[in-house]
Amino acid sequence: MSSCRVLLSELKPWTLGKSKWTRGLIEGISWSRKTFLSTSSCPKVCVVGSGPAGFYTAQHLIKGRQDVEVDIYERLPVPFGLVRFGVAPDHPEVKNVINTFTQTAKHSRCSFFGNVNVGKDVTVDELQQAYHAVVLSYGAEGNRRMGVPGEDLPGVYSAKDFVGWYNGLPSCRKLSPDLSCKTAVILGQGNVALDVARILLSPLDILKKTDITQPALEALAESQVEKVLIVGRRGPMQVACTIKELREMGNLPGTRPEMVAADFEGVPEALKDLPRPRKRLTELLLKTALEVPGEKELERRGKATKVWGFRFYRSPTEILADPDHNRTAGIRLAVNRLEGSGERAQAVLTGEVEDVPCGLVISSIGYKSLPIDSTVPFDSRSAVLPNSVGRVHQAPGLYCSGWLKTGPTGVIATTMNNSFDTARSLLEDMDSGKLDVSVAKAGSQIVSSLLEERGVKAVTFSDWEKIDSLERRRGEACGKPREKLLTVEEMLKVART
Repeated sequence: MSSCRVLLSELKPWTLGKSKWTRGLIEGISWSRKTFLSTSSCPKVCVVGSGPAGFYTAQHLIKGRQDVEVDIYERLPVPFGLVRFGVAPDHPEVKNVINTFTQTAKHSRCSFFGNVNVGKDVTVDELQQAYHAVVLSYGAEGNRRMGVPGEDLPGVYSAKDFVGWYNGLPSCRKLSPDLSCKTAVILGQGNVALDVARILLSPLDILKKTDITQPALEALAESQVEKVLIVGRRGPMQVACTIKELREMGNLPGTRPEMVAADFEGVPEALKDLPRPRKRLTELLLKTALEVPGEKELERRGKATKVWGFRFYRSPTEILADPDHNRTAGIRLAVNRLEGSGERAQAVLTGEVEDVPCGLVISSIGYKSLPIDSTVPFDSRSAVLPNSVGRVHQAPGLYCSGWLKTGPTGVIATTMNNSFDTARSLLEDMDSGKLDVSVAKAGSQIVSSLLEERGVKAVTFSDWEKIDSLERRRGEACGKPREKLLTVEEMLKVART
């Protein structure tokens, strides 16, 4: 623990009262001035959100300056955000980044405060008064709506909620999707869409060895879904998934691909002009869709009991209800054509429509960030904080990283680079004097006391380790990496034992 943190830990909580916050802040500052000749060696930064963006920002700050202290605040009692609640259960290698985040959380100049809802339990303004800088990294927990009739019918779900359900996000625990239909339609062709398709079609023997939740596993065991269509408004050369995800889909046991040959007209001829990554992805897509498979692959496909396929040049216009208007019975798709080429090609309606019978529609057209506090600038149209290299516009001392900074795009490595850039901006501002770190700030000392007054008990990283240990033991008992606790109440009970 740094000398600055040790000294500040001796601050005595002030007496309760109407002026508690103001008095505590003044006392903290005046006490610090008496104690230190200089406090510039002890900058305090608060990071809001403990997903990849939050942890990568904290990691770079700690490495960038040997005196900076970082406190990470998280709404849930458990850390790691989308690594825990977004990464597919059958991608355990992606979750290995948790080991790096754990090292950061256990660093002597880093502290974790879970079960703290910033914007509700403590305001951003209060955090700014307590810290030299505040970095907002709380991600994108909102859904982009399709904006079509019928999207609120039973049987229609957002990919965010569906993924949260099978990954154990407490707010999605009661989703209980109806999987009694034969055909599912997924709108969107990014990696999340393919994750959802894979989970719907994967053999149970594969899923049983993952950290998928037990209720989801039981629901999937009873699933009647045999066919999954992955629908996109543009063409094969604009598909948004990565080659790894496409390859996994093509090799998924017990399934075979089923595409529409007409969707690929002109694609082979255009291959030579594509950038290399896009070319490789398109070549694999063409091979999967059109090539006559070899003997071994033909035999594998012949035994398949489930089907998946991309459908291109289609946009949803309406979710169709059954005769009683009680649930989803199909989806009406507009047929598109492309204007332009490459990544900038635009989908234009042709006036044709087609109806696809299905009982399950999952919208994977993107997540969006939500405003956290009325005092924080927010671009509601783009659903991001207006910023320049992570510096929030017209808000000195306020920064952002991750999807809140860029919108929901890229993979974890993309978020890492984006978060490192924000951390560099913050460190540059400290070094240049643009961010004043000469005045002492009491950081978590004040915030913890404020939370206590408001009846909020934070979860520490060692508390999280109790939850982690129990989940691992529960998983071991049934041959899984972990069996997650599914409610905040359960998590808090274990954390406080």
